[in-house]
This record gives sequence, structure tokens and C-alpha cells, in this order.
Amino acid sequence: MGVVRKSITFTEQQDAFVKSLIEQGFYTNDSEYIRDIIRKDQERRKRSIDLNEALIAGMESGPTEATIETIWEEAIRAHESGK
Repeated sequence: MGVVRKSITFTEQQDAFVKSLIEQGFYTNDSEYIRDIIRKDQERRKRSIDLNEALIAGMESGPTEATIETIWEEAIRAHESGK
């Protein structure tokens, strides 16, 4: 994977915050912190897209004859089986 050098600007307060995280051992440098933020944002956006797709699929599937109890039972079984 290639590396692209970027230049960013922090406020003094933001810089102090990042430095404190590094001093506490959470990150080894500024770049590691920024990359972690980007990874977490990517994951959050992916979950949001997946949820929206699931909601659309659910709405498009139409009404069901299932009861709340059977829906919960099915969800619990799926969770327990790792699906």
C-alpha cells in the first residue's frame, strides 16, 4: 500500500489533545491517531450504509404474517448461530 504525505493544521487545543494521547501511550505519533480516526469513520459509515440497505430491503419485502414473538425467536436463533 502506497503512502501519501498530507499536511494538516490543528488548533493549539487540538494539538495539545493529540500530544496528550501520544504521551499516554494510546498512539505513537500524530499520523497514527489520524489514521485511526479515518478507519473508525470508515467503519461507522459502512455500518450506516448496511443499516440503510437492510431497512430498504425490509420495507420492500412487504408485510409479514409473523408475530413479534416469532420474529424475536428467529433473531435470537440467528444471533446464537452467528449469522
